[in-house]
Amino acid sequence: MNTSGPVEFFILDGLKEKYILPFVFTAYISILSGNSMIIYLVRTDHKLNTPMYFFLHFLSFNDIVFTSATMPNMLFMLLTGVRTISKTGCFLQMYFFLSSGGTGRGLLTVMAFDRYVAICNPLRYTTIMTRRVCVLLIFGSWVFGIVILLPTFIWATLLPFCGPNVVKHLFCDHSSVVVLACTDTTRNGVLSLTVVIIVLVGTFLLILTSYICIGKAVRKMSRADQLKAFGTCVSHLIVVCISYVSAVFVYVSYRVAKFDPDVRIIIAVLYSMLTPLLNPIIYSLRNKELQDAIKRAFGKFTTASKETRKTVNSILK
Repeated sequence: MNTSGPVEFFILDGLKEKYILPFVFTAYISILSGNSMIIYLVRTDHKLNTPMYFFLHFLSFNDIVFTSATMPNMLFMLLTGVRTISKTGCFLQMYFFLSSGGTGRGLLTVMAFDRYVAICNPLRYTTIMTRRVCVLLIFGSWVFGIVILLPTFIWATLLPFCGPNVVKHLFCDHSSVVVLACTDTTRNGVLSLTVVIIVLVGTFLLILTSYICIGKAVRKMSRADQLKAFGTCVSHLIVVCISYVSAVFVYVSYRVAKFDPDVRIIIAVLYSMLTPLLNPIIYSLRNKELQDAIKRAFGKFTTASKETRKTVNSILK
């Protein structure tokens, strides 16, 4: 759609097939439920009062923000068929999606550092990973995500948009919006690439360094200690692999000119929901402490339900 003046709204012209609605709805509800469960357990179960779970519950909160930046509007479009979004709303969606993505990388890096200290310096773990240090690391992760994406976001908002205003996506993806600007966007592409390198490659190298150090320390341990160390790291390693591999797929899909647009959109949507959806499942299945916390919480709810039924029955009698 061409416009005769400055663009005031965008049309999100991505996939229109209704069959993806149940999938997106189910995924979003599962993401909210799973990550809310993690947050609730860590906040209410004193046995999960450790730095690892402290970081995990902030990762769950960030995953909720990350998906909520795009999926509610996506569901609204699929349900109603209304695909317009204001220019301001589009850029706000873009920024929250990008910044929470950067924060997620920061939190995964912090969690790798926590595992490094726990395995390589176990005797000093409690003195190093104090509550104050944990809060500062969380604060640093949020600042990293908020600040590192600001230049990309600001330069995108300064671009003139005079038509067309049709975004070939289901949400306001940075690359899909910037390409619509009626001016040269080379500097935006260079800046975007620089930020991608810092956020993805930079954090991945820090995580890799942590695990190389962990690997060297584990080699000197007994077989039993090696299995214990592996058990504390495997969930995080799986999440890191899924998160970074899916991000690479998205990046490659945008850089390959012959890539089918619909397939590109599907990859981007899957990326936006895959890690937040799998995080609670992976940590719940691989972590005995979390499994025990779920059982304790379920037991409390069962007991409370029985007490409620007894009270109601006594009143009725």
